[in-house]
Amino acid sequence: MNLEAFILGSGGMMPLPNRHLTSVLLRREGELFLFDGGEGTQVSLRRLNLRWKNISVMFISHTHADHVTGIPGLLMLSSQVEREEPLYIIGPPRIAEYIETSCRVLDMYINYEIVVQEITGPGIVYTGEDFYVRAFPLRHTKPCFGYTLEEAPRPGEFHPEQAVARGVPRGPLWSKLQAGETVQAADGVMVRPEEVLGPSRSGRKFSFVTDTLPFADIAHEVAGSDLFVCEGMFEQALEESAWEKKHMTAEQAARIAVAAQVKKLALIHYSPRYTEYDLKQLLKEAKAIFPDTVLCRDRAVFPIEYED
Repeated sequence: MNLEAFILGSGGMMPLPNRHLTSVLLRREGELFLFDGGEGTQVSLRRLNLRWKNISVMFISHTHADHVTGIPGLLMLSSQVEREEPLYIIGPPRIAEYIETSCRVLDMYINYEIVVQEITGPGIVYTGEDFYVRAFPLRHTKPCFGYTLEEAPRPGEFHPEQAVARGVPRGPLWSKLQAGETVQAADGVMVRPEEVLGPSRSGRKFSFVTDTLPFADIAHEVAGSDLFVCEGMFEQALEESAWEKKHMTAEQAARIAVAAQVKKLALIHYSPRYTEYDLKQLLKEAKAIFPDTVLCRDRAVFPIEYED
């Protein structure tokens, strides 16, 4: 099952000609999940040829303008295509007010159901068939949340020779064993999945954290992430400014990545003060702490692979 993260925007505060405001789209097979929707989100969706009508859920970190100004356009755009499924919007207090006011003041034509869920504390906020999304509070100038999408463990590797040895012929019974069902062999003996499967294998984990002071609980929440998208808004020389504005430096993001033992750190939400060339300094500082760090660039794609 494919899992990919598309960077729709990587900037913070204000959009730049080649850097839209922060937005990340996660595609899991045909289902799309949007994390924040800053200005320019629609442009990157179009340039990446992504089918926005397949967006099932929008997860919003907080209601500062640079994280939500792209949402009204997406709501209107979705009315131009056939959409039967509801659109879920999950975010902090007042996100419902923002959505309702935008629809009313802009006199939007909405021909599908919008379901808004406000969250106030940590916990699972969305559940799929074999995955869940958890929200956890961050420390910013207004209520703000980070998110993790984590898949359930997968069955262990199937060993066909063991199935044959236990009298289970090739065919539908093998599929049932791989799905975790006990089956009856040709001689009437019941064969359990654990007799023909190896140890269970881990699912994948994606984490999204932006606009926050660094603190220890973040590492606990994002622990073991295959891809950790985290703000690295400033270089370390501006740590004091970052603290005053309740943001993180690239180096601080890297230290969280080390503590959380993530696989890859992708920095995002850069201050507009940094040119494309200047971003190399942020990357240098982060890689000195956590070598497997990359810079998010608009319209970059990060495949998230199974570890085993």
